[in-house]
Amino acid sequence: MEKESLFADVILPLAVPNFYTYSVPEALQNKVRPGQRVVVQFGKKKLYTAIVYKVHSNKPELYKAKPIESILDAEPIVNQKQFELWKWISEYYMCHIGEVMNAALPSGLKLSSETKLILRDEEQETRGDLSDDEFLVCEALDKNKVLTLNEVEEITEHKNALSIIKSLLEKGILSIHEELKEKFKPKIEEFIRLTKFASDEKNLKNTFDELEKRAFKQLEVLMEFVHSTQPLSSSQKEGEVLGMKKAELLKKTNAAPAVIEGLVKKNILEIYEKETGRFASHDPSSNSKTLSSEQEDVLKKIKKEWADKEVVLLHGVTSSGKTEVYVRLIEETLKQGKQVLYLLPEIALTTQVVSRIKKYFGDALGVYHSRFNENERVEVWNQVLNSQVSSAKSQVKHQQFQIILGARSSLFLPYSNLGLIIVDEEHDASYKQFDPAPRYHARDSAIMLANIHKAKVLLGSATPSVESFYNSKEGKYGFAELTTRFGGVQLPEIIVSDIKDATKRKKMKSHFSPLLLDNIAQALKDKEQVILFQNRRGFAPYLECKTCGWTPVCKNCDVSLVYHKTGQQLRCHYCGYTTPIPASCSACGSPEMQMKNFGTEKIEEELEIFFPDARIARMDHDSTRSRFAHERLLTDFEERNIDILVGTQMVTKGLDFEHVSLVGILSADQMMNFPDFRSHERSFQMLTQVSGRSGRKDKRGKVVLQTYSPQHPIIQHVIKNDFEKMYTEELEHRKNFQYPPFHRLIELTVIDKDLDVVNASSDELAQKLRTAFGKRVLGPEFPIISRIKNLYHKKIVIKIAKEESPNKTKTLIRSSILELQAYPAYKYLRVQADVDPI
Repeated sequence: MEKESLFADVILPLAVPNFYTYSVPEALQNKVRPGQRVVVQFGKKKLYTAIVYKVHSNKPELYKAKPIESILDAEPIVNQKQFELWKWISEYYMCHIGEVMNAALPSGLKLSSETKLILRDEEQETRGDLSDDEFLVCEALDKNKVLTLNEVEEITEHKNALSIIKSLLEKGILSIHEELKEKFKPKIEEFIRLTKFASDEKNLKNTFDELEKRAFKQLEVLMEFVHSTQPLSSSQKEGEVLGMKKAELLKKTNAAPAVIEGLVKKNILEIYEKETGRFASHDPSSNSKTLSSEQEDVLKKIKKEWADKEVVLLHGVTSSGKTEVYVRLIEETLKQGKQVLYLLPEIALTTQVVSRIKKYFGDALGVYHSRFNENERVEVWNQVLNSQVSSAKSQVKHQQFQIILGARSSLFLPYSNLGLIIVDEEHDASYKQFDPAPRYHARDSAIMLANIHKAKVLLGSATPSVESFYNSKEGKYGFAELTTRFGGVQLPEIIVSDIKDATKRKKMKSHFSPLLLDNIAQALKDKEQVILFQNRRGFAPYLECKTCGWTPVCKNCDVSLVYHKTGQQLRCHYCGYTTPIPASCSACGSPEMQMKNFGTEKIEEELEIFFPDARIARMDHDSTRSRFAHERLLTDFEERNIDILVGTQMVTKGLDFEHVSLVGILSADQMMNFPDFRSHERSFQMLTQVSGRSGRKDKRGKVVLQTYSPQHPIIQHVIKNDFEKMYTEELEHRKNFQYPPFHRLIELTVIDKDLDVVNASSDELAQKLRTAFGKRVLGPEFPIISRIKNLYHKKIVIKIAKEESPNKTKTLIRSSILELQAYPAYKYLRVQADVDPI
């Protein structure tokens, strides 16, 4: 009897609208399963790694199914719950499931004909056990340095070389070329130990005697070292010399590095390097902090709300101890043998939070975000995929990566048994993906993921989004509140500095009011730290000719170039275009060019003039490009190696430093005057969050807020910490003008290199949509920056009433777009959909 033919629907990592069906060769029929990676041909020659979505016996009617070339995995790497999430994201956010797959899978799990391959630096030691084909590939890479998959196929004379590449990647011999953009550097630290000579007790005693006579600081350092590494631990092997971190020894003794170098020259100490990894191995501590009575009440309230609601919003003022509440809920979830996802909006936040959570849960905590290189992301993926959680009545053994802490991409890991999702700083705009598709919101997608796993969700923030707070008021979400800071610490004193008045009286010193400068000087005098917030990076936003007003603009985008003193260049923050600073005006030839406005780089430079003895650092996108830059900056600030930290919104989010007594906000007006219906909400959130960095431990902090509009309602709400008043006012405006949470928004962006095509097509699309939605279609209008990377953009916004069916609305919008793109003149036109834009 002839065996029944099998077919597989696969997801390709491309922006194509449907699943594609491939035939399963007889040799693979007993091996193929949903969730496995397979190699398929798409188009005439290109090979792709696709994911099997479904195996069936239905032959496609409209085309002849090509065969699957090979299977890359013995076991599925994607589970059914992930497929559910992918499908929901593609439908809700109006994108293709292949785009979701591209966002979800680490690049190390995706290979195509165009993938570029290189040899890893350390691969020479691992070439012993290679097949002939694998050896051929390595030899070719020795000569050519970089190869594509197609070139590997030619070398090995295999039609499908993906299995060879997969094997070499797993053996750690090859790396995907993308990794060169941000090469992983393991965390290497310097350690100190006694030399063989000084390890002898008699020699050490003589050394102490010698140092006591003429090198007291060296004696102090050596005594501290011996004290810190004695007595011998039970885990120390006989004859092993104990070491200590060099940085730790310097900190304990307040000594200069030269003191240790002197002891090294005298053959007493020796320095050696050791890879400590991003996170050292930790045993979990059972020493959870004792909760305050308010925290205990909130914990009970959250559990009570979860009895009949999946989502609870925790509104807690800054420094109220939300993290301790999270820890207790994580502990209880782990005892049930379930996994926990802890979402954070920014990579910058993970450094501090990891160290705090690691104390409690040790190696049960895994970290996942885009700053990890491809191999690390694949490693975390596999650990989560293979994690086995087990529980006993009396004790739970925490398996590795039972808790995942990460940014929005950690939503896509292959969880099998999620019990709790915590979305910290839930209001943050960083949870929204802008480009490329899928343009999903991690908070809303996390709620859907929890629904798939029948898990609970806790949204936490000191300044919740209007939509989340509205949902809690309407009874859709549960609600709990922490109204006081932990330990009875007072909220910071907020002092408004009227820079309009100071400018009139000619008291401003550059961008600093006398009030701010005096308070910085006092904080430094008291040996305390300062955070200064300016939400604009660069040295100056733009240059302007004093004579005719000409401003240098980007050649690819309709936006002025930003002056960056580092590198002495003008830079476009949209496409990356750079150019040297012009010596004269390109319009009138005048040599008088002046800098207008200011960014973090300029603030940093001017502070060095006002406070020459202060140690000043900057934290923005430019200063934190490398993988460990966030960690280094925050560690230096925590260890008080920095006196003043100047930063953009990175410094506003959940950071906790006990010696910060002053926060300065250099310009509160820029955010409030931005043309967006959320600008007042965002301004309140950002100003409140950055204010909360001040006085967080045992002393009331101070905030100096510079503004031209001291009586602005938002400024007044921030001073009084009156979230409810801000919320009530915002809600009234949004109800009147049909904005969220009363209406949903879908923003369509029409994109083409031809301005006339963009104008004509966007008008036509808006007209089609108005027949269905009437006056609730806004535009088309050019955005503030209408040309980016030589492509013109025009936007249409559609307001959808809550009672309307989202699915029917999206179907209608899709059909209008397809109808438009069917015209030959608009064949190459792109229309991007952004559901729930922020």
